[in-house]
Amino acid sequence: MLVRRSSRASLVTSSLTVVLLALAGCDSGSDADPDGASAKSSGPAVIAPGKPGEAARTLSPEEAEKHRAEDDSPNSADFDYARMMIVHHTQALEMTELAPDHARSTQVKRIAERISAAQEPEIAAMEGWLKANDGDGRDTSHEHGTMPGMATEAQLKELDTLDGEKFDQLFLKLMITHHEGAITMATDVKAQGNNILIEEMADDVIAQQTTEISRMRDLTD
Repeated sequence: MLVRRSSRASLVTSSLTVVLLALAGCDSGSDADPDGASAKSSGPAVIAPGKPGEAARTLSPEEAEKHRAEDDSPNSADFDYARMMIVHHTQALEMTELAPDHARSTQVKRIAERISAAQEPEIAAMEGWLKANDGDGRDTSHEHGTMPGMATEAQLKELDTLDGEKFDQLFLKLMITHHEGAITMATDVKAQGNNILIEEMADDVIAQQTTEISRMRDLTD
């Protein structure tokens, strides 16, 4: 009987030992598993929206953390762009306001309407951006001659005196040059600026005004 009890106790002890070793093996395997540990520590991937015209990107958790930590504080180029583009857009609106009474071509009138509809909200957005970032509004040191594409006062006065086809042709000529100047400014701030919102505004200007230039050139042929 003593032998049998000892044997039974030995079997129970052996069984418990096997179970404990198996459990320990499972735990140590999960701790040692590099994939499991990585998944726990790193978390899920993140979908980051792309810039205008670009597809969204899938970022690893590490890349997402770095993306969030990036400093996009505005620099002087960002502030100059917003201030100058407000003045630049305002002059475009001055020209488009003449179109309903002076233009002959329905297509010219429609282009003027599109330009006005696009640039009024952009002015408001840039003024809001400046306010949010403690920047001043208009900077008169950047008026007219220092900005590419700006029409002179003499050209604006001449445009106001014309009607019909002559108005249409001068309007298209001045506005194409004006748009080309805006694209130059937008391209410059993309290279020199640091703020993501200004970069997105610049992307919108480039895309939209490139399309409008193409339409206006078709009308000048």
